[in-house]
Amino acid sequence: MKADKRITSFDDHLNEQYGIIGTESRDKFQEEFETFKIGILIQEARKKQNLTQEQLAEKVGTTKNYISRIENNASDIRLSTLMRIIREGLGGSLKFSLDV
Repeated sequence: MKADKRITSFDDHLNEQYGIIGTESRDKFQEEFETFKIGILIQEARKKQNLTQEQLAEKVGTTKNYISRIENNASDIRLSTLMRIIREGLGGSLKFSLDV
């Protein structure tokens, strides 16, 4: 059976839209995607614990608006703030991995 030429792989789509890995536009996309994932992870953890944004903000000592901004686009979050939200607000821990 022949492959359908109209089907594009996700990697090919990313290459077309944002450039190949290593280009400035692709690196920018990847960075923004990673910050988006952080916001979603925080939102999912908050909802799993049945916390509102306001309740999480109170636990951490910040505002509902700030929690909302992080959940929707975490691009400017400080590492210390992220750790405080996860540790004090959600009772979790933050783990990193580094791919070089």
